[in-house]
Amino acid sequence: MDVKSRHHLRSDEIGEIRTALSDRLGVSLDGDAFELVELTQTPFDLVLVDGDPDVLYVDGDPFLTVRGANDHPPETGVVTVDAGAVSFVSDGADVMRPGIVDADDDISPGELVPIAEESHGKVLAVGRALVEGDEMVGQEGKVVESVHHVGDDLYEFVV
Repeated sequence: MDVKSRHHLRSDEIGEIRTALSDRLGVSLDGDAFELVELTQTPFDLVLVDGDPDVLYVDGDPFLTVRGANDHPPETGVVTVDAGAVSFVSDGADVMRPGIVDADDDISPGELVPIAEESHGKVLAVGRALVEGDEMVGQEGKVVESVHHVGDDLYEFVV
């Protein structure tokens, strides 16, 4: 994963990121410098907020990276997994119903969601919801497809 280009974002682009994250996750993203980093060999682009890789673009939509979600904890739209699921989710596995202990009811299929562990609330991954939030807790089936997780190339990216 190499850097294709880097440039500072305009104030209107910064405003769009802040609004999207506030509306979807209840996150207030403060920062003075927002820089877009276009990457090669990955479907993602990163936004550095004061030098930290806090935001990624997935299919043109801004969302928090795992690091960003731990630095700016989401208040809404979160899927929470039990201790038994932590190692699987951290390794990039999709999330199955039996591992979920809680999910925001307002989650819709296709939306990106932060996946947090229940003990400390740390975000382990970002995934795409496959079902409604109120249908996530249950006995069987895959309900969140992993997109980005702790330890992947994006997580390990150093500017």
